[in-house]
Amino acid sequence: MAKCVCSGAKIKCSFGAGPKSMVVLPLNRTLTANTKPIANILDVIPFLNIPAFGQCKSPANPMNWKMAGPVPVFVPSSCIPIPVSPWSPGAKKTKLGNQPVVLQNSKTMCVWAGSITVTDPGQKKIDCN
Repeated sequence: MAKCVCSGAKIKCSFGAGPKSMVVLPLNRTLTANTKPIANILDVIPFLNIPAFGQCKSPANPMNWKMAGPVPVFVPSSCIPIPVSPWSPGAKKTKLGNQPVVLQNSKTMCVWAGSITVTDPGQKKIDCN
């Protein structure tokens, strides 16, 4: 069984500078009073659930291309995460907020071609299936 992801989980983007903490709002998302809010697959809102990852190094991001005279030059710019889909895979049976729970092996893609993955689920006790 995989661990479920909760608020404070560490997530990273393949084109970002490093891991950041995910935020999950406590809207009917806890299994018990002693756990942090647990994420469901729709927790992909930029700057609310998914923070900026520092400098974006994706060549697909048009903000990373600056003109140096007549030639475009690649210059990493500030990250603006734009997830294009819910987290996948989600838990098959465990649901919160009527949506599957995010698992430690879940990922989502950024519109700039980055893969956003979980590096630490934020807790070690709760398994989901």
